[in-house]
Amino acid sequence: MPNSGMSVLRFSSLSFPSAVRCPAPVSFENGVYSPRLGSHPVGSNLSFECEDGFTLRGSPVRQCRPNGMWDGETTVCDNGASFCPNPGISVGAVRTGSRFDLGDKVSYRCSSSLVLTGSAERECQDDGVWSGTEPICRQPYSYDFPEDVAPALGTSLTHLVGTTNPTQQKHENLGRKIQIQRSGHLNLYLLLDASQSVTEDDFHVFKECASLMVDRIFSFEINVSVAIITFASKPKIIMSVLHGNSRDETEVSNSLEKASYKDHENGTGTNTYEALNSVYIMMNNQMQRLGMQTMAWQEIRHAIILLTDGKSNMGGSPKPAINNIKEILNINQKRNDYLDIYAIGVGQVDVDWRELNELGSKKDGERHAFILQDKDALYQVFEHMLDVTRLTDPICGVGNMSANASAQERTPWHVTIKPKSHATCRGALISDQWVLTAAHCFHSAEQQDLWRIIVGDPNSPNGKEFQVESKVISSGFNAHAKKDKGIKEFYGDDIALLKLSQKVKMSTHARCQSLGWVGTQLGRVFWGIPGEGVMCRWGLRDHHLLPRPICLPCTVGANLALRRPLDSTCRDHESKLLDTQSIPAHFVDLDGSKQNINLKTGVERASCISAVIQDKTSFPNLTDATEVVTDQFLCSGTGKDAHPCKGVSGGAVFLERKFRFFQVGLVSWGLYDPCDKSSTKSRKRIQRDFHINLFRLQPWLRQHLQGVLNFVPL
Repeated sequence: MPNSGMSVLRFSSLSFPSAVRCPAPVSFENGVYSPRLGSHPVGSNLSFECEDGFTLRGSPVRQCRPNGMWDGETTVCDNGASFCPNPGISVGAVRTGSRFDLGDKVSYRCSSSLVLTGSAERECQDDGVWSGTEPICRQPYSYDFPEDVAPALGTSLTHLVGTTNPTQQKHENLGRKIQIQRSGHLNLYLLLDASQSVTEDDFHVFKECASLMVDRIFSFEINVSVAIITFASKPKIIMSVLHGNSRDETEVSNSLEKASYKDHENGTGTNTYEALNSVYIMMNNQMQRLGMQTMAWQEIRHAIILLTDGKSNMGGSPKPAINNIKEILNINQKRNDYLDIYAIGVGQVDVDWRELNELGSKKDGERHAFILQDKDALYQVFEHMLDVTRLTDPICGVGNMSANASAQERTPWHVTIKPKSHATCRGALISDQWVLTAAHCFHSAEQQDLWRIIVGDPNSPNGKEFQVESKVISSGFNAHAKKDKGIKEFYGDDIALLKLSQKVKMSTHARCQSLGWVGTQLGRVFWGIPGEGVMCRWGLRDHHLLPRPICLPCTVGANLALRRPLDSTCRDHESKLLDTQSIPAHFVDLDGSKQNINLKTGVERASCISAVIQDKTSFPNLTDATEVVTDQFLCSGTGKDAHPCKGVSGGAVFLERKFRFFQVGLVSWGLYDPCDKSSTKSRKRIQRDFHINLFRLQPWLRQHLQGVLNFVPL
């Protein structure tokens, strides 16, 4: 990473010109473009062609988007004759310099009324790559879409998280130059503008966004310290990275909540220099405490998020403070990855693009200055800043929470089990080699060697095959165990495990196009890869689609994800996850979508399970619901709950806690199949669904997963 880690966000009441237009090219080398207009209306296309002997790179056709910017990539006609590729000329820019060999420099400026973002000067480096960020000329009122910002913003912080994880081994395929030591640490500095030009409502938006970032960063098992600074004419340090509480999510969140807009009512200017200088002083104090030459200091990564409404109006330029920060961190070509500066404005015409561009890092091939249209776009960006699809370590319970993510990316642990000539069942990856599902899926012994397991879309032809090495069906499961009591089917101990013959790689790298293996044989596991993922839709060339296990409660992995003390017990996990009488939870439906239910405990559970007595079709003589619904079962299906169809059995019943997912049950049975059109209305009115409670099956899980998962004490 080349410069520093900071984000600038600015809110204001903004308005657009009556007609948004995209700029026209000033010049285009070695080719022609059409149409030739002074500017272009939203929705219009701009087409490019190269002269003979030149190859077109970038987008041959670009469309003007509603934000006044062209989609696609800068079009270049290049003959490949130079050491570095032709850097091109972005639409609306003028370039000085036409030599592209080692050490050559090119400079850019924008035509009248346009603002340049990116690097005004770039140099051809010895790796054949141009230094800095591609310059873009844009209308002053233009803004960025969240899908443009999130991948670029997430690139840096995602790899910070991935490589700062103390449990992660070093990999060669991180996709960046970051190679942090296992002892690495991340300092995250959150700076919130409370000056008079920011309304109190806007300040609360800043706090909400910062809170989201804190929750997200602490959802990973990494070494992180968080600083919180509010500022107007002067900064106020709410939390310092030097304080031990800066590593405690609860303490950081509480401190952020207490941050007040009124703390700065007597000094209402905007002094960005002093805000950044307070970060520099904090860094200097930490360096003195740890020692300048120690690895403990030198291996800390630093990311600064600055939330503000506009440019500084006192204190002078913030640039000297940034230079001091770079100097104390010894930021040079070899240490560019240790500091990141992001400048993000929220608003339209009132934001100073030039200032944002000055504050943002100029890193090779990356963007660090953005303006977003409104706070909703800001929320989306922050939610995606730490895009976990790019992490390489198989930590549990991580799903892609992007609005554009596919069903598989949202629930990467989900599998489909499809025995020949039988209804499908579902299951969940709980490690890189084990699938947890329901025992009743395998009641027909003659079919047990005809299973196939599909991860992701069961209709996809893409995937990787694995042999199923062994199956563990609970010996306690017997659907006819209570037949003598008039109970035709009983689902106690409805649990099973499948072991794959080899470990699933938790870092599958997929191109946007449909690559991968085609598998149609029975008795194999298919690892499905969608044809495109969210990062591809956002215009990157490829992305990491990472199959990941779900977190199983009462394990060390779940304990880390819950951020619980090291001496926590299984009982602690149950109290934390099943903490109310109605717990929002989810299951994955037949179409791969995530459905919502509420798990009932305590008094509400007793009311929930009582419905089985009313089902005289299934249980004509039943007087005690607990004969059928033992304490092994969780109950759902009341109110507006979704109901699992036949074929969803064995799938995970899971909860979300702070951006991580925990499987507390598995779908077992219900009073009727909601997908069965023949079911009567009277039966539908008493529908209930029952799920094996994994807290009640702990002895069985520990017996068969010994050495696979590390369990906390009961």
